[in-house]
Amino acid sequence: MRIIQAILKATVFEGGLALILFGSAGRINLPWVWTLLAVHGTILLIALMFMDPTLARERVKPGPGAWDQSLRRILTVLLLAHLVIAGLDVGRFHWSGLIAPPVRTAALVVFACGMGFSIWAVIANRFFSSAIRLQTDRGHHVVDTGPYRWVRHPGYAGSVVASIAGGVVIGSWWSLLPLALMGALVVRRLVLEDAFLHRELEGYATYAGRVRYKLVPGLW
Repeated sequence: MRIIQAILKATVFEGGLALILFGSAGRINLPWVWTLLAVHGTILLIALMFMDPTLARERVKPGPGAWDQSLRRILTVLLLAHLVIAGLDVGRFHWSGLIAPPVRTAALVVFACGMGFSIWAVIANRFFSSAIRLQTDRGHHVVDTGPYRWVRHPGYAGSVVASIAGGVVIGSWWSLLPLALMGALVVRRLVLEDAFLHRELEGYATYAGRVRYKLVPGLW
């Protein structure tokens, strides 16, 4: 039953992305877009199959004490703008010109790695809420397995990298503009969340002492 539900959810979600992209483009003969959707859908399906079932509910409707919930809505708008601009660019106006296939192939690999890294974080961390809150109702504790062994906020790191690479795969440099603001907002959230966890989550300060980097291993 869970597999069927995961397939249905992934299909509906990818269908929505396809509608936005191809609707903006005005045509469907865009093989790079189809390839990107296939890779994205496959990784999303894995996430839906293996993530904690209670986390899905938490991400849709965070529990008590949640704050900074507006970020998810803002990021959704920016991602929609990213997709619409990408579709208009490659399908109708060709603002970006041609991007060489080797560049797009490399970007596809980066996209898969970035999204896979982010989804790994979701699977490893059952407390990966869409809002900042101490999840005492869910037994909140420090997670230091999976990608959390190397960086404290791997979900954010992977999603930002994947979003940027996805625009290149589609073939639109201009679609990266909304992602610049998205990246700034993600960094803001990361700083707020990290400070909150230092204050409120038992053992987090010790964990942060072991795993020094917040977003980019070796840099920050």
